[in-house]
Amino acid sequence: MELALQQARLAPLIGEVPIGAVLVHQNEAIAAAHNYREILQDPTAHAEMIVIRKAAEQLKTWRLTDTSLYVTLEPCPMCAGAIVQARIARLVFGAWDPKAGACGSILNIPAERRFNHRVQVAGGLFEQESRALLQEFFRAKRDNASEKHRPPKPVT
Repeated sequence: MELALQQARLAPLIGEVPIGAVLVHQNEAIAAAHNYREILQDPTAHAEMIVIRKAAEQLKTWRLTDTSLYVTLEPCPMCAGAIVQARIARLVFGAWDPKAGACGSILNIPAERRFNHRVQVAGGLFEQESRALLQEFFRAKRDNASEKHRPPKPVT
């Protein structure tokens, strides 16, 4: 999870939301990334999607059984679906996402019994650190936006 947090800390340096993900296979991190939605202008460029693609390429299979995914924010419906489709065994995430979370907050896609694969999920690991990164990023974004809309100070 610490590697996922390291990835999340890199994201704001290029204007991305600080969400990081790492996929582990046989106790080795085989793929790590953060969000790239803004840079790539791609709505699917979430950290989870990128590491799933990288791992599948590296392992030469889309079936990522016997892997664990660590991500700093509860996955959205798209990512949760991809996690199930990739047959990832275990998901560990940091902060819960009450607005878009699909692993227990709004939906619980990994636990859906009608799918042929279920993912073991643990949420809340390094939750405070993960949440703090997001809060700091959006606070700075709001502060920058309000600075741009302030009238210029009078010259005295």
